[in-house]
Amino acid sequence: MEAEALAEGAPGKHERGDLTQGPILRTLLLFSVPMLLSNVLQTLNGSINTIWVGRLLGESALAATANANLVMFLVIAATIGLGMATTVRISQRFGARDLQAVRATFGTGLGLCMALAAVTGTLGWFFSPALLHALGTPQASVQEALSYLRVIFVTVPFGVMSMIISMALRGVGDSKTPLNAMILTVMLDIVLNPLLIMGLGPVPSLGIAGSAMATAFANFSGTMFQIRQIYRKDLPLRLRGAELRYVIPRREELGYIITKGLPMGTQMLLFSSAGVIMIGLVNREGLNAAAAYGASLQLWNYLQMPALAVGSAVSAMVAQSLGAGNHARVGQVTRAGMLCNLVMTTALGAIIVLADHPLLALFLGSDSPAMPIAERIQLICTCAFLFMSVTMILSGTMRAYGAVVGPLVIMAVALYPARLGFYYALYPKIGGDAVWWAFPVGGLTSLLLTFAYYSKGNWRRAFKG
Repeated sequence: MEAEALAEGAPGKHERGDLTQGPILRTLLLFSVPMLLSNVLQTLNGSINTIWVGRLLGESALAATANANLVMFLVIAATIGLGMATTVRISQRFGARDLQAVRATFGTGLGLCMALAAVTGTLGWFFSPALLHALGTPQASVQEALSYLRVIFVTVPFGVMSMIISMALRGVGDSKTPLNAMILTVMLDIVLNPLLIMGLGPVPSLGIAGSAMATAFANFSGTMFQIRQIYRKDLPLRLRGAELRYVIPRREELGYIITKGLPMGTQMLLFSSAGVIMIGLVNREGLNAAAAYGASLQLWNYLQMPALAVGSAVSAMVAQSLGAGNHARVGQVTRAGMLCNLVMTTALGAIIVLADHPLLALFLGSDSPAMPIAERIQLICTCAFLFMSVTMILSGTMRAYGAVVGPLVIMAVALYPARLGFYYALYPKIGGDAVWWAFPVGGLTSLLLTFAYYSKGNWRRAFKG
């Protein structure tokens, strides 16, 4: 009955997943906290896996996973962008109470992204050596990175399916089901990682490839859990009977997903390609710098979690409000999101800077020669995430309107002329520190340009209703 009322646009009832009603700050927190917890668990899982790899297999393997994970992000960036566009459209249509349109958009987005994931996985298997060579992966880590990366590529379709379903569920206001799926995923991964790395009884020792296989199996289990919950609870995304044809991409849905998703995917490609360049520059500084950077990335994953969770929540809330025709709520949601992000990111950043040695020691060991480098990285780079916390909210609001070209241009300027330009200009004077200072310089540039573009307001015209 709930689904029927939603499809008919029944007025005056606060439906499950409705983010267009109620106190804004309370709604934002209730919706974003499960996403934040999911991010915490996902990052904690990655950190624990990194600890296992670093302690059991050494610094060479740790550097290998850092290189391989960055390559993986690079190759699926376009798929992430298409998933983000799918989520925005789902949120808009859920706000408009059009359930069949929600399912049609979800089916098209899922079918398109799964097809791309299959192609990506196949090509990635064959071109992994070339990708690692282009990245400048340290020779001591190449073989381990290749073994790890190829397993990840083979299983990428399951990871993409999990990602699209989680994003779509959040688009209809459900952040708890993805959280429960993440809990299951993390529990399995924590148990399976050391088991497959070291081997036990009849289970062979698979080394770094075992770490990738454990993660892949855990992700698959989490995906199956989400699908089961969608049908058991009859959630808005469930497809039955004739609705199953929605997984074959439809022209009317593809138009929005591709035109909005490609610029979003390009943003991800710009970000990840700039990251590839940066890690290549880090690798030039030697194995210790690469290991220090790999450990630092683990802490940065935690530091950026509030911005990612609240930014996604703001985007979903704004998109639902637009679908419901409630434009007056948008500014209030944006301001609440910026306040939440600044408070949480500042607090978390202070903890990481003040306790950097024991935190970094989890990945490197207290007496690692990479430790002094890692501590300096944290001191210099942490402020970049304060800038990002505000940028993410403003960009999330504009993304909900379908304004994607302006943020794309801003990111390109911030990452290349600003960040990389700073590095090449200052490296002759300050040496390796130019790598680390380039991060806050790029972050501040992005914030200033995003705020200037947001203040103009022309981006609101991108929403067609």
